[in-house]
Amino acid sequence: MRRELFEPEHEAFRETVRTFVNKELVPHVEEWEAAGVVSRESWLAAGEQGLLGFAVDEQYGGGGVDDFRFNVVFDEELVNAGISGFGSPLHNDIIAPYLIKLANDEQKQRWLPGFCRGELITAIAMTEPGAGSDLQGIRTTAVRDGDDFVLNGQKTFISNGILADLVIVVARTDPDAGYEGISLLVVERGMPGFERGRNLNKIGQKSQDTAELFFNDVRVPASNLLGEEGQGFIYLMQNLPQERLSIAVASAATSEKVLAITKDYCRDRTAFGRPIGKLQHIRFELAEMATEVEIGRVFTDRCITDHVRGELDVEHAAMAKWWLSELNKRVVDRCLQLHGGYGYMTEYPVAKAYLDSRIQTIYGGTTEIMKEIIGRSMGF
Repeated sequence: MRRELFEPEHEAFRETVRTFVNKELVPHVEEWEAAGVVSRESWLAAGEQGLLGFAVDEQYGGGGVDDFRFNVVFDEELVNAGISGFGSPLHNDIIAPYLIKLANDEQKQRWLPGFCRGELITAIAMTEPGAGSDLQGIRTTAVRDGDDFVLNGQKTFISNGILADLVIVVARTDPDAGYEGISLLVVERGMPGFERGRNLNKIGQKSQDTAELFFNDVRVPASNLLGEEGQGFIYLMQNLPQERLSIAVASAATSEKVLAITKDYCRDRTAFGRPIGKLQHIRFELAEMATEVEIGRVFTDRCITDHVRGELDVEHAAMAKWWLSELNKRVVDRCLQLHGGYGYMTEYPVAKAYLDSRIQTIYGGTTEIMKEIIGRSMGF
């Protein structure tokens, strides 16, 4: 079905993104996968091309266009090129809304120009060793001491954790106030007591630096408080729908990409004297996946449209996140099976997609948490 989501300016932008990705990112994938991190030069190149901070006001060096469809185009082109480590979706889709909506004028002046130039790489630190999807269970604390907060705690599974120059840290500023005692503090590279642990060894997304972060009596100036004290949980709830939609976008694009690769493989691979796609069982498998992927695409695009209009609610974002990520997992697994032994070889794109996309049902809130959100919205 023809997609009706994009305008001509989005398709023109897609060509710009595709050229950038093929020139600046694709040639370095193997090098970055081995190193476990992308280069800072790639971030600077993205900033120079105007690919960071689409929605940031022009006075701070951004695009000045609050249209999530531009984010979608960039995210889809990364998937189409097999780029799983360049952390621009985190930077553009997840972090940008916090800085745009919550930062005061002084903070915007201090952080946003570098954000848009790729000089200040960002991360958000929610997950802890003992608290994942349950954000109310965090133990990291920030105690007010004069003009500073004294921050103590540990975070884990933090994407962009090694490269990050600015980290939005979710901390408990009032231990007795429940969810009303959570605040957001921006920790900057070089602050005494802020230490990075190891670059975690994951099964996939090898070039996406994912780290443990440690905060030992870090004195964070009160001027680095993002938004109002005690409102952090509310801010997280307001911004999580876009994060979950971003994951759904990547999941839908990955399903489409892997299915296209597999269709070509089934045309070229022969068994019993004919292409394996001519075998009824395999033809039915492809037909089922094609139908599900098409349904997923239509729902994803509708969610994007609603989000651009400011109408996407928490429940439908959760639906998109869990269903598309589970579809992604199911499609990639079935496509790998259709590749036979070759699907198990890492030089085949389907094997890389199998490893890289497995996290989709986990981060941004697990499938189980998404179902809980939807169930509660139904009154149960």
